[in-house]
Amino acid sequence: MPRTLTIDPAWFAPEAAPEGTRAHARTLIEQAKEAPDIWALGPAAVRERRRQGLTAFVIEPRSARAEALTVEGPAGPIPLRVIAPEQPSAVYLHIHSGGWTLGSNDQDDPRLERLATELGLACLSVEYRLAPEHPYPAGPDDCEAAALWVAREAARRFGVDRLLIGGESAGAHLAVVTLLRLRDRHGLTPFAAANLTAGSYDLGLTPSARRAKEKFVLNGRDIRMFVANYLQNGEDPSDPDISPLYAGLAGLPPAIFTVGTRDPLIDDTLFMAARWAAAGNDAELSVWPGSGHVHTSLPEPNAAPAFERVMRFLSGGSG
Repeated sequence: MPRTLTIDPAWFAPEAAPEGTRAHARTLIEQAKEAPDIWALGPAAVRERRRQGLTAFVIEPRSARAEALTVEGPAGPIPLRVIAPEQPSAVYLHIHSGGWTLGSNDQDDPRLERLATELGLACLSVEYRLAPEHPYPAGPDDCEAAALWVAREAARRFGVDRLLIGGESAGAHLAVVTLLRLRDRHGLTPFAAANLTAGSYDLGLTPSARRAKEKFVLNGRDIRMFVANYLQNGEDPSDPDISPLYAGLAGLPPAIFTVGTRDPLIDDTLFMAARWAAAGNDAELSVWPGSGHVHTSLPEPNAAPAFERVMRFLSGGSG
């Protein structure tokens, strides 16, 4: 039987957040007030500012162990960044964050390297096509193709058949869309577990996303603009391939849902975790008081324990 999903109101009490988490939030909010409007700059300029370390986005060391691999995709080769031990215990298909518009498959190297070193995972991070240059369905098409390659080739390439999938923010959204596409289009359920951090699952915007005015990493305007980049041809936001919150979720793997209480996408996680469990799947809810969007990659006190909980989940443990 799936475990009982519990939501504790104490998580949301202002005093529940560690002081370091609150201080980090104050710093980022003040920095955002002085920063240029990214939507006036445009995606290409923001990507360049990120590369130069001129935004609040944390530039982290790239792994010296990373190798490049390409797989065939619907519009040409799809790069996969591989960080793997010599004898993997499982393969983890990772999908990066960035609102379907920003980011790259090398931005999470420190955490993927930990998964490779401490859990023995062969981590493959997808360089999917980005909007607005490549709007829906380009990104999910690439992730689907990468997942099909992993399902077909993992045992031969890495010597293991245990497959995991996950991502952060838009990457968590694309991970769920990929699971649904494999189930519905190909009759496949090859992934044993899903790591879903601060995902966006309703592109029509949940209440917390609509109400988010303050710029603490992300606000409601940012989410609306990211969606506008991604959906450019009048798509229906309630289409399950676009907003997986509306999908039938039966037969999906156990998942851990990680989110901070001050993340504008808190409702997306709470709603999706509840629907995941209601569909008969195991859902572990990991909620962190006072933390902002994708806090597992931020220098604040809740980041390390949140990621360690993800690691326990991916290793087959829990809690």
